[in-house]
Amino acid sequence: MRMVTFTKKKIKRIAAISSMAAAAVAVGTIAVLTSVGTQAAGRLLPIYSTQRDDNKIALTFDVAWENSNTTELIEILDEFDAEATFFVTGDWCDRYPDDVLSFYEAGHEIQNHSDEHPHVQGMNVNELISDTKECSRKIEMITGEKPTLYRAPYGEYDDSLITTIEGMGMKVIQWDVDSVDWKEPTAEEITEKVVKGTRSGSILLFHNDLQNTTEALPDILTELRDSGYSFVTVSELICHEDYTIDANGMQIPATKSGVDINADNVDEVMAHYSDDIKAAGFTDEQIAMAAEAIKGGAELPDEVMEMISELDIDIPVIADGAAPSPEAQSSPDSNTADKDATDSIQVK
Repeated sequence: MRMVTFTKKKIKRIAAISSMAAAAVAVGTIAVLTSVGTQAAGRLLPIYSTQRDDNKIALTFDVAWENSNTTELIEILDEFDAEATFFVTGDWCDRYPDDVLSFYEAGHEIQNHSDEHPHVQGMNVNELISDTKECSRKIEMITGEKPTLYRAPYGEYDDSLITTIEGMGMKVIQWDVDSVDWKEPTAEEITEKVVKGTRSGSILLFHNDLQNTTEALPDILTELRDSGYSFVTVSELICHEDYTIDANGMQIPATKSGVDINADNVDEVMAHYSDDIKAAGFTDEQIAMAAEAIKGGAELPDEVMEMISELDIDIPVIADGAAPSPEAQSSPDSNTADKDATDSIQVK
């Protein structure tokens, strides 16, 4: 496989040289359109959810308050054979080390939620590193395992936080389903909101030390289980390498970020992306020539590879011309997320 680069601004020049060039450009255009995300045009994003089709989801609890329902949470999760991820603060570790250990020994994962629960957006980098390391140290002292995931207090983040935390070898985790349990809605209201918003690959947000969460959880787990969902830790849910993050914070595995185009499906793929390909500057004749070239299985000539290599978005192109297959809401622990990025982020 050769790594080449491609942008739309030179499509017409490349497409004009031959039917083989048209084939290369069509494949490249489709790859660009379906794995948009090889560059970040806006702010960096944490992981809100993951693209999956197996109905696995992750239950998460932010733990920074008291410990009134530790035993109940463990019993409910055990009843439904549900693993969960507890994002705990270092301060909570200091006050309730036995509870941290109880969650861990019950089969749940313990991850980093900062040491002192500060506002981290715009925080001095050295202070952020120190706070994060101290929480991880306390968790490791109790569980024997060093955290690999980080959830920011109040759901705050900026580019500096994400690059700093990732530079420490951890991934920043948000959520796409917020129970808003901290506002103390009824258990029925929590259940309806969570069940309605959940989809395969979702990360659900709850908090400990809340009676309405304790009351709602059995019904939530019953309804989600009956709908075919299974409950895993965030570490099991997410991709750890080779993924993109789209403008909504969804992780997309690299194996799903492109189009598998070949002689058997080229007509169907071209038809599906016809409007986008034409918008990029292709004529019907060029599209037809590209399809025929792909069906013929001919290799891309060197001059086409050289022309494509001038441009600035990484796309893997196989020698035969085929591209490889590929809401957070306010809470005491969350700010409404700014997800205005227009492109996604390539993680290698």
